Amino acid sequence: MLLKLSNMFSHAVTYRVCYADTDQMGYVYYGNYARLFEIARVETLRSLGVSYKDLEDRHIGLPVYENYSKFLAPAYYDELLTIECTLLSLPLVRIQFSYRILNSKQELIHEGKTTLVFMDMKRQKMVKAPDYLLEVLKPYF
Repeated sequence: MLLKLSNMFSHAVTYRVCYADTDQMGYVYYGNYARLFEIARVETLRSLGVSYKDLEDRHIGLPVYENYSKFLAPAYYDELLTIECTLLSLPLVRIQFSYRILNSKQELIHEGKTTLVFMDMKRQKMVKAPDYLLEVLKPYF
C-alpha cells in the first residue's frame, strides 16, 4: 500500500507473525524486529521499481550503519502486522528509513529507524546513491 505524503515517500506492507518469530512468552522476539524492518525497506524500494538484486547486480551493497528500535507493546503469534516504512529525505551516501509497526487493531506497537550506506562492493568503499535511484525518488521530495 502506497502512502503519498509531501516531501517523503512511504510504503506499507503486512506481515503475519509465525510461530518461529515468537519467544517463550509468546511475544515476537526482539531480534526479529530488525528482520521486519528489512522486509519493509526491501518492499518499499521494490514498490519504486528498485530491487536489492538490481543494486547488487550493479555491485552496490547497502550494509546497515545504525539500527534503532523502540518497543511500545508486544506483537503476538498469528497477529497481522502493518509495517509502515518511510524515507524522509533523498539519500546521499546514506539512506535512512523510519518504521512504524501497527498491530491488528491498528495500534502503534513499535517504532524504529535504520541507516544504511551505499557501498561499492568491489572496492569496499562508500559511494553516493546511484543516479537511477535518485531519479525515481525525486518526485516525492
